[in-house]
Amino acid sequence: MKPFFLWRHLNKLRWVSLSVVFAMLVLLPYIHVYQTYVAAHAYDLLAPSEQRVFDVMETLTQPFTNDPAEDLDAIKGNTWSGTFWGLKLSDPLAALGQMAAGLTLYWPFLLTALIPIGLSVVFGRFFCGWICPATFIYELNSNLASWLRWAGLKVGNRRLDKRIKYGVLAIGIVLSAATGSVLVAAIYPPAIIGRELYYMIGIGGFGAGAMFFLGTLLFDLLVARRGFCRYLCPGGALYSLLGRYRLFRIRRIVETCNDCAKCNAVCEFDLDPLRDGFGQECNNCTACIAVCPTDALTFAVRITDYPAQGPGHLGRRYRGEHEDVAGHEEAA
Repeated sequence: MKPFFLWRHLNKLRWVSLSVVFAMLVLLPYIHVYQTYVAAHAYDLLAPSEQRVFDVMETLTQPFTNDPAEDLDAIKGNTWSGTFWGLKLSDPLAALGQMAAGLTLYWPFLLTALIPIGLSVVFGRFFCGWICPATFIYELNSNLASWLRWAGLKVGNRRLDKRIKYGVLAIGIVLSAATGSVLVAAIYPPAIIGRELYYMIGIGGFGAGAMFFLGTLLFDLLVARRGFCRYLCPGGALYSLLGRYRLFRIRRIVETCNDCAKCNAVCEFDLDPLRDGFGQECNNCTACIAVCPTDALTFAVRITDYPAQGPGHLGRRYRGEHEDVAGHEEAA
């Protein structure tokens, strides 16, 4: 069995997706500021730096619109909640946090989370691997950790209990309900990044969230590889629960596996593809598929992982066991 040849290139497409999402989060605040300038008819009153922003944005948007003050409203918001040409989408954690804070079901807002929920049921924790703007930065941070390790500096690689993040999610929801405020958003990296970019571009400064996010980067460097996503992120906990019985999941082709363990080494979520251990934490990032030298990983439509299939048939252990069996049969 050979996997579809494009599967091993999906990790490159994932990086394109992450880059586009992050670029959009940077662009949208500039669009908002530009719309404000246009609506105010205040070009001559702008500071030189503000006029440069106006000129750049006018150049970028002029081919697409004649009325930027109205037409550019087609895309608004961020990965927490946004509008795309009339389609309103929200992070499921935003909807859950709002319902907890208001102690009520606000159906219009809940409906905006149905598409992400449906996609998570099919593809699992895909938001974390393919869309989350924090992932873009965290994976660059992982590269930095690799360089520091190569230079002989010690970086964190502790293993904690992955169930901690489910406790963080539960506590966040309870506190949101108790205070009437969506407190869980204060520690959720995708929401933090969207807010802080608006603060930086719109008002020229950062909020407290920037320091918290910097702390998560240091946690990943000094305590545990990709530690915040694996152990503390409330959104990661919710997406893991939604994707527990996802339909589209990675599986190992034991007949072409050579037990090289590169899949385990590249997995930032400390999963065990070599022994068929993907579980609900897998975000289908396809890094393991991309690194496999024998194309022994593919996608399957199945609501649970395949049971442990034993050593790869191209590996030394499997060959040694079967050579021993063959030798005993010949001796008998």
